[in-house]
Amino acid sequence: MLGIKVTIERITQESFPGFVECRFADAAGKWHVFEEKVPVVTVEDLHASSEYPRPGVIGCLLVATRVGPDGRELLTVDTEQPWAIESKAGETHFEVSREQVIEFEHGAG
Repeated sequence: MLGIKVTIERITQESFPGFVECRFADAAGKWHVFEEKVPVVTVEDLHASSEYPRPGVIGCLLVATRVGPDGRELLTVDTEQPWAIESKAGETHFEVSREQVIEFEHGAG
């Protein structure tokens, strides 16, 4: 499975299973913010007293690849698949650099 590396900034709701705010900057440098359940973005047991920021991952589907003008490999990904995740702005399609995307096993985020 593919995932976008994100930074978990803080817990937003401690009720089970807990929600966190996380973000990443796309290939153009624009920040995207998400609020998601803790177990969706990490295997860590996070709480308000946990140390932040923490690394996390948001599952995604590869839509397209291209080489940017600077020679970087750019990937268009869709976070609607596999887990119906969207940014707080309602976005699900993002162009990111190859370095921002990892392969992981479900549950190993």
